[in-house]
Amino acid sequence: MPEDQNTSSAPSFGEAFGVWLKIGILSFGGPAGQIALMHKILVEERRWIDEPRFLHALNYCMLLPGPEAQQLATYIGWLLNRTIGGLIAGLLFVLPGAMVILILSIAYALYAQIPLVAAAFVGVKAAVLIVVVEAVLRIGKRALKTAPMYLIACIAFLGIFLFAIPFPIIILGAALIGLIGGIKRPDLFVVIKGQAAVGDVSTSVVDTMAARGELSHAQPSTLRSLLLLIIFGLLWGGPVAALFAVFGEGNVFAEEAAFFSKLAVVTFGGAYAVLAYMAQQAVETYGWLTGAEMLDGLGLAETTPGPLILVTQFVGFLGAYRHAAGIDPILAGVIGSVVTLWVTFAPCFLWIFLGAPYIERLRDNTHLSAALSGITAAVVGVILNLAVWFGLRVAFAKIGSVEVAGMHLPTIAAESANLTAIALTFVAGIVMFCLHWDVLRTLALCGGGAILIHCIM
Repeated sequence: MPEDQNTSSAPSFGEAFGVWLKIGILSFGGPAGQIALMHKILVEERRWIDEPRFLHALNYCMLLPGPEAQQLATYIGWLLNRTIGGLIAGLLFVLPGAMVILILSIAYALYAQIPLVAAAFVGVKAAVLIVVVEAVLRIGKRALKTAPMYLIACIAFLGIFLFAIPFPIIILGAALIGLIGGIKRPDLFVVIKGQAAVGDVSTSVVDTMAARGELSHAQPSTLRSLLLLIIFGLLWGGPVAALFAVFGEGNVFAEEAAFFSKLAVVTFGGAYAVLAYMAQQAVETYGWLTGAEMLDGLGLAETTPGPLILVTQFVGFLGAYRHAAGIDPILAGVIGSVVTLWVTFAPCFLWIFLGAPYIERLRDNTHLSAALSGITAAVVGVILNLAVWFGLRVAFAKIGSVEVAGMHLPTIAAESANLTAIALTFVAGIVMFCLHWDVLRTLALCGGGAILIHCIM
């Protein structure tokens, strides 16, 4: 039941802390499940924010790089309790899951080679592959509504799959195509649009605050924007510069700080979209982990609360665990994990605190909507590449590559086929697409099935 006292004034910091902690602990199910949870608690139960403002904020967060659910929490916390409220909401959305991922990363580094554990991860990989396929279909249904959007998705897929074009270039190219197309033919290129709420909505806390003139912090300010850029520039870039100064350019901590900082500004489309680029770099360029281990990390992130992008923390842990010299491996992994978390999420707060006051201008900008449509279409192609990349590594132990006319074509060794993984992939597809099982149940079924098969055989 909604609590009437909550519709009269902003929640206290103590009350807000409790609610955001609850959301952080219960935020399973990826962005869709997390946004639905926040809607239920904040819009329906607490009435802290009304439906139009909730969707308004969500539309803005969809424009940004980074995890949209965490940024939505930050936005609403900022709207209710200013900057401190935004920090509380955003941090509590991340920290419970981050603590779990850290513990699981340590356990993985120490015990993953145990046969029974390794067998379980065969099933986890199979389930994760179907989760990625489902993401391709879900995002494609929303984004690919016109012929140009299909074309952008195909070009993005071929660009990253055959020619290994870096993800940031694909995103920038798609945004440019969408922007130009939106000017010439908005009917074909403006696919991602603002949402409108339907129906009457009860008065919310934010409505009451606005009527009292208590939302002055939501007014745009050039001076405030400059201060935010300076403060977050130091908070974000300072540690990165310090790591390079102390450890040097070739050190794993400095490399992780630089790489994940770059990743933080190109993660349009969420974790699935950026995983292909991250896997390409972390596996093939830096050698921090293997493709199979990347799948394991995604499986761990799928089963824990918090944003799926926390898979970067797993990558940062293993990279430092294996490559830091002159330091205890576990301690190195923890430091790598913290560095990765810092440079991944510090920018998320900047995007909200800096851009939220200008949200109305951004929301109604047709050209920006066209650019976003192009980016989202490209994301479909990038995630399809991720599905193929993962699929090959789930099904075959030996994957090679051959260059033909400038194209990088994968090669497989048929004798290295993992029949257990292939069978469990089909099982995962059936239970998710036909029986509509959620991710956690599918992961449990496939992981348990893999252990059972291992014990029998």
